[in-house]
Amino acid sequence: MTHSQDGQSSQDSVDSEEPRVRQDGRDREDGPPGAEGPAVSGPVRAEAAPTRRALIGWGGAGLALGAAAAGGAAVVARAGDDGDPADTGGPAAFHGTHQAGIATAVQDRLHFAAFDVKTEDRAEFVRLLKDWTAAARRMTAGEAVGDGAYGGLAEAPPDDTGEALGLSPSRLTLTLGFGPSLFERFDLAGKRPGALVDLPRFPGDNLEKSRTGGDLCVQACADDPQVAVHAIRNLARIGFGKVAVRWSQLGFGKTSSTTPDAQTPRNLFGFKDGTRNIAGTETARLKKYVWVGDGDGGAHDGWMAGGSYLVARRIRMNIEVWDRTSLQEQEDVFGRDKGEGAPVGKAGEHDAPFLKAMKPDAHVRLAHPDSNDGITILRRGYSFTDGTDGLGRLDAGLFFLAYQRDPRKGFIPLQRRLSASDALNEYIQHVGSAVFAIPPGVRDASDWWGRTLFSEEA
Repeated sequence: MTHSQDGQSSQDSVDSEEPRVRQDGRDREDGPPGAEGPAVSGPVRAEAAPTRRALIGWGGAGLALGAAAAGGAAVVARAGDDGDPADTGGPAAFHGTHQAGIATAVQDRLHFAAFDVKTEDRAEFVRLLKDWTAAARRMTAGEAVGDGAYGGLAEAPPDDTGEALGLSPSRLTLTLGFGPSLFERFDLAGKRPGALVDLPRFPGDNLEKSRTGGDLCVQACADDPQVAVHAIRNLARIGFGKVAVRWSQLGFGKTSSTTPDAQTPRNLFGFKDGTRNIAGTETARLKKYVWVGDGDGGAHDGWMAGGSYLVARRIRMNIEVWDRTSLQEQEDVFGRDKGEGAPVGKAGEHDAPFLKAMKPDAHVRLAHPDSNDGITILRRGYSFTDGTDGLGRLDAGLFFLAYQRDPRKGFIPLQRRLSASDALNEYIQHVGSAVFAIPPGVRDASDWWGRTLFSEEA
């Protein structure tokens, strides 16, 4: 599998901000600076908005098995800044130096989508990025897209699909990335960052083409699955004719946390995962391992300063085989006990592991930074369950998401080591894969996703 970490546990903290209520375009409160759509005089219709919903039973068993340390910043006044996240029903900040959804406190639900670009018109694509930014700014603030889901011209489709009406923002974050294949378009070849390499084929990979690659990606995380689905659906609708969904993944049950002092999440194998994931308050580690620096790469990489790189892997877990495996073998595979999560020979989960006490092929031993020259990544994985494989076995596992400063120094060498000798490989298989450059954050109401790359149109 990929990468569980020994280290700090984390917990999504909450602040005292009241949840905002989604309104249609004519009955909404004034949106954030730069939000589109007219403000309306007269009474605002506030519908009761639950902070959490269980209306969509997503499949997803997220196995946060992985390696390097990474973290999640809390959601506060600016995306990527440290602090306490909003109430589970409240809004997450959209503007900031870094995109939200990376170091942000990890939400409960995920809808991830990869897109293929269909247009050949550079200006049309830039217009799409600006339109997506405007829609994302509204949705993360709890507002409807454009002029809303109803009340407009009866002869025209509404600007918003409407399924999030009455729901709180649920800490929705939207994170956009560019895949290697995008740089084959729009005369961008000279701006492809050196760190945006095609991932090699690792031993044991059984990648499905229909779940691999993509020109673009959008990661939607929220505490309400319907809010996350609504966000991806509306971006896909806005992009119709210019982009098309290549593949998508729903996720539940976060398998790592990025805020301190929380109970460590468990993966679908029942083991605590992400014990050493970087916390969002660890700004020094985020700067060292996650954020692209001004001096990284050559002149063609400068537009990525403040961004990051994302590796996404769909990892199927052989649930039925695992469930017939003895407890002792399960604990030997991980190098931790199943109850407390303590490393071999230790009493507490957060006790420093003695790696040599573990079996040579134990996952924790192989994935630990001390075994990999300090390699550290930030993980935001989710569990998934997507029905069965047609042979009576669950299609379940971990949708692994890892952010890092450079995949050539992070995920790639780490996964090579794990795929070669990790005992966990008997119980998992990587079936989907993608890598994306995550540009820096949207700074203010006049900024937009990808501006630093498409600087001519800025």
